[in-house]
Amino acid sequence: MTSAWPDHPDIIDSDTYRIEWCDQQEMYSVAMISRWRLYALCPSLLFLLWLTPALAAQTPVEAARKYTETKKPELVQQFSEFLAIPNVAADPADLRRNADLLVEMLKKRGADSRLLSFPGAPSVVFGQINVPGAKHTIVFYAHYDGQPVTPSEWEGGSAFTPVIREVDGVQRVYARSAGDDKAAIFAQLTALDALQAAKIPLRANIRFVWEGEEEAGSPHLEQILEANRDLVHGDVWLVCDGPVDQSGKQTVVFGARGDAHLEITVYGPHHGLHSGHYGNWAPNPAMILAQLLAGMKDEEGHVLVPHFYDGIAPLTPAEKEALARAPVNDRMLMDAFWLGHVDGAGAHLLELINQPSLNINGISSGQTGARSANVIPPTATADLDLRLVVGIDWREQQERVTDYIRSRGYFIVDLEPTREILLAHAKVALVVRDPASYNAVRTPMDLPIAKEVIRAVESVRAPVVLLPTMGGSVPLGAMERAAQTRTITVPIANYDDNQHAANENLRLQNLWDGVETMAALLEME
Repeated sequence: MTSAWPDHPDIIDSDTYRIEWCDQQEMYSVAMISRWRLYALCPSLLFLLWLTPALAAQTPVEAARKYTETKKPELVQQFSEFLAIPNVAADPADLRRNADLLVEMLKKRGADSRLLSFPGAPSVVFGQINVPGAKHTIVFYAHYDGQPVTPSEWEGGSAFTPVIREVDGVQRVYARSAGDDKAAIFAQLTALDALQAAKIPLRANIRFVWEGEEEAGSPHLEQILEANRDLVHGDVWLVCDGPVDQSGKQTVVFGARGDAHLEITVYGPHHGLHSGHYGNWAPNPAMILAQLLAGMKDEEGHVLVPHFYDGIAPLTPAEKEALARAPVNDRMLMDAFWLGHVDGAGAHLLELINQPSLNINGISSGQTGARSANVIPPTATADLDLRLVVGIDWREQQERVTDYIRSRGYFIVDLEPTREILLAHAKVALVVRDPASYNAVRTPMDLPIAKEVIRAVESVRAPVVLLPTMGGSVPLGAMERAAQTRTITVPIANYDDNQHAANENLRLQNLWDGVETMAALLEME
């Protein structure tokens, strides 16, 4: 019985072809066959096979580029519809809308998808595509939640009505999570579409893990992953979050700083007092707090808290070499941010990112502007952000700052002080330590899987900026412990995306470049 051969084979590589056909009884068959055996069986294909270079399967990058170039208006519309779904933690119902949509989008692409849940927490969206005979499993992480918004601060008044604007000749989409981090999710989905359209098979098992409370510090991520360890384990987790290098070059980052928070409140009179009647006599907590905070750093930004820099794990020679090759963007950034001077005593930004930092997120006391009053306020509060590097434990760093406050003569409490406590001590500070903190993580650059990731990203566009640590924080430790894996960060957003702020945006070219990068990573073996 004869079979109906196809018009042309799918080319696996330069010497192997995948043949699909139906016989006269419509029995479907697939065979892997060598170039020379195919010549003998089907001479009519000879001409086509001699054109192997022209007919060869597209590379993942070529497939992604062709796909996006022919569908840009449609893709921008789809991305805008995704961005239009609110995703702040204050509205669990909207977070669930995002999660349910993503489950359906994965299922539409042939993935086994479900929600991984934990009581009181937004669900993690999970998807998997298993490849028979695959030797490795690659996990793609991103998050679908976003930072809170103040509508009045947004141009147009809404963070969830996506708008396309051209700025300096560059098209950008403005909406909450445009850059952080819905872009990464949409790029992964679009890359999967592009590979499927080009009939480029996946070679590794693929997992998608998209979190819904990253912006809240990922307090439940480790528990969710622990409960689903068999599902989320992989040879590597590719963390698709954050911006590329400020030069615009594609970046691969091998670690992230840890993050810890302290909230400090100091006290004056029990209630506001007339500043004319009681000024120079009643202590002003705003001034007291300013003096306390000012003593924590010198004029060059060096932290003066004792032992603050103790325990830092030194960079390896390979990591130091990568930093030496990375672009120096400091002057450009100073111009962009209108900065006449910077901290660091002459050190470059990338050097300083590999050190712990102490930042004041905000201070509140009394009133300003039209609501200002001639009053000594009763309290002053500051939120401190402590960024950590490998070798420094977040609990220990919180304790170091607390010890410094104590050394300045403060009686430390962890609950609102009573009248008796305030009367018994000259200076009282309420110090609240955020338990949703975590340590820094760094993956060695010379691991075999790290080299594979570098090669894949370089196939898209080179040179690639390699960095030991990113400035921001991601709970990599929770991922590595629960999934028993290593993490490598591959960001796609533009550095000037107003991440966490009003008028967050994504350069559309970063989205198209990101689709190509994700396609290359999805096709890794």
